[in-house]
Amino acid sequence: METRHAHHPDQVRAMDTAALRRHFLIQDLFRPGELRTVYSHVDRVITGGAVPQERPLELAASKELGVEYFLQRRELGILNLGGAGTVRVDGRDHALGRRDGLYVGMGARQVSFRSAQAATPARFFLLSAPAHAAHPTRLVTVENARKLELGSAQEANARTIHQIIHPAVLPTCQLVMGLTQLEPGSVWNTMPPHTHERRMEVYLYLDLPADAFVIHLMGTPGETRHLVVRNEQAVISPSWSIHSGVGTRAYSFIWGMAGENQTFDDMDGVAMSDLR
Repeated sequence: METRHAHHPDQVRAMDTAALRRHFLIQDLFRPGELRTVYSHVDRVITGGAVPQERPLELAASKELGVEYFLQRRELGILNLGGAGTVRVDGRDHALGRRDGLYVGMGARQVSFRSAQAATPARFFLLSAPAHAAHPTRLVTVENARKLELGSAQEANARTIHQIIHPAVLPTCQLVMGLTQLEPGSVWNTMPPHTHERRMEVYLYLDLPADAFVIHLMGTPGETRHLVVRNEQAVISPSWSIHSGVGTRAYSFIWGMAGENQTFDDMDGVAMSDLR
């Protein structure tokens, strides 16, 4: 498990491109036959990727957690980005198609990942946060997610938000996750921008061909910075930072939040005129 530390805005203001990428960008999450995790001291969120092939991959505890098993004091959200796969939770199998999600509550002792076919493996994206209560494990297909259509073609931000792990869909302690898909011709997300001091966020960008990328905007509104983000790369966004992006073409992204509350629209808006 890789560890990332938290930062004060003044520290980030002085970072060059290499430092910004080292501290906030997560690359190579999805390695064939491996399960990789990144532990962030920002709200103690763990981001992970699992690509099982011939053999299943097991989610195990590590020294960083100081517990007997991974979900002893945590909850877990899983979204499948690849071929058909199965998540086994304490002996029960949950089949996930492409873009389906699974919530696993605190207290589950054994979690493992399998692909239906090694040639077209599942690609499981994981997000875990500390938990205070046990909620039932539950599968949510992308078709059964709560959907919101926002934006417009005129503002180049027409998009559909799929709220998959969300209070309107199922109970969790603090974890909220979903998928946003931009319409063809739309390239902006979360603009005008906002912050939410009560929650951090992780973004995973998807559906980008090799020659495309997203410019992820971060930092305080008056001291913005940016990261060039490729397909299936993730960004850790502290609660004090804006988290907006513009792509060279339409794309999708998974967003996940953890923190003080689960109110999706509890945000502090930033006027376009205040951006620097």
